[in-house]
Amino acid sequence: MLNISNNKLNKTVDILGYKASQKVFGKEHYKYFNRFLLAFTIIVFIILFFPWTQNISGNGFVTTLTPDQRPQTIQSPIPGRIEQWYVREGDYVKKGDTILRISEVKNEYFDPNLVERTGQQIKAKSMAVTSYEEKVKALGNQANALIQERALKLKQANNKLLQSGFKVKSDSIDLEAAKTNIAIAERQYNRIVQLEKEGLKSLTDVETKRLKLQETQAKLISQENKLLASKNEVINAQIELGRIQAAYAEKISKSQSDRFTAQSSQFDAEAQVTKLENQYTNYEIRNDLYYIKAPQNGYINKAIQSGLGETFKEGDQLVGIMPSEYDMAVETFVKPIDLPLVHIGEEVRVQFDGWPAIIFSGWPNASYGTYGGKVVAIETFISANGKYRVLISPDPNDHDWPDGVRVGSGANTIALLEDVPIWFELWRQLNGFPPNYYQPEDKVATTKKKK
Repeated sequence: MLNISNNKLNKTVDILGYKASQKVFGKEHYKYFNRFLLAFTIIVFIILFFPWTQNISGNGFVTTLTPDQRPQTIQSPIPGRIEQWYVREGDYVKKGDTILRISEVKNEYFDPNLVERTGQQIKAKSMAVTSYEEKVKALGNQANALIQERALKLKQANNKLLQSGFKVKSDSIDLEAAKTNIAIAERQYNRIVQLEKEGLKSLTDVETKRLKLQETQAKLISQENKLLASKNEVINAQIELGRIQAAYAEKISKSQSDRFTAQSSQFDAEAQVTKLENQYTNYEIRNDLYYIKAPQNGYINKAIQSGLGETFKEGDQLVGIMPSEYDMAVETFVKPIDLPLVHIGEEVRVQFDGWPAIIFSGWPNASYGTYGGKVVAIETFISANGKYRVLISPDPNDHDWPDGVRVGSGANTIALLEDVPIWFELWRQLNGFPPNYYQPEDKVATTKKKK
């Protein structure tokens, strides 16, 4: 039967008499099979021209539309020790509700009356500031009084200097008069001596004139002494004027120096008061931080730090909370080659994990169990997984997303692109080409307007 030899068995033996050979070599079934192949070929050929919606698929998970609505952890800005819990896991809390109470672990904050004592220090330093202010005022008044006194003393010294100057002038005039008198007395004496020699005058007259001449000479010497004394008084008045200026300059400088020292102490005290007030405010705020409160309405997910007496550092996570009010969204990731095809406002079909769905990626209208969404944000920097992050919000014109979906559950997304024939899509897939470059109609219209 293997037809190894040249003698063909099927030519020497009639095998069509057997039922098996009749079923195998009979040609009646060829007609039906050929009809089936023809119908199948026609149907496949027609299907190849059916429209197929190109799409971009991605995997992601359910998240929230805004960052403040996403699950978060509550940290303590200060280190401490857990003293008391006020909630349980799963409890609903409102904004401002106390979750737990902590206590201090740093020895500089152990004093329970730290705030009050800091307030007392502020009052004491404030009184010191007031005292320095009064001292500055008193020294300022003292300096002003010294300035006024110096002005009066200088006026008095100037008056004395003027008087001395006038006296010098008066004595100078008197000296000139004395010089004139002595010249007259000498002429009279010489004349009387001549007359006495001629016998016209007696010796008594000569002696009288000599005596008068001597008196005039004595007055001249006395007047010269007075003039010198007056000049000395002028010099003394000038020296006194300089002494007054120097003495009061020293006094005023010392008063101003004391005033500046008091002002420096005042400013230093004011700086200490400001520092103490800052510490007082920090202590008050720190006391409020002993109670960890809910930042918004939500549910307590998990106590990360548990027990009583457990210590933690600042910034450590204490408890997780999920906001009770949020707008759902889907966070999906697309490949870099598909990123130019994704646009803001583009329609996307979403299938949630745990929800039954029948998906025909190329025929979104024939799919079941998918929900509509729109792209609201596209990340401009690649993520750690080598893809770009895309945020999708519910489509208001489509069915509402199911209420049972929770944040963090998985989701598959299909971004709808351009409609092409099936044969074109098969040809593209076989060649590994990317989808057609696609732009929404509003984008195309905007580009034409700009041109």
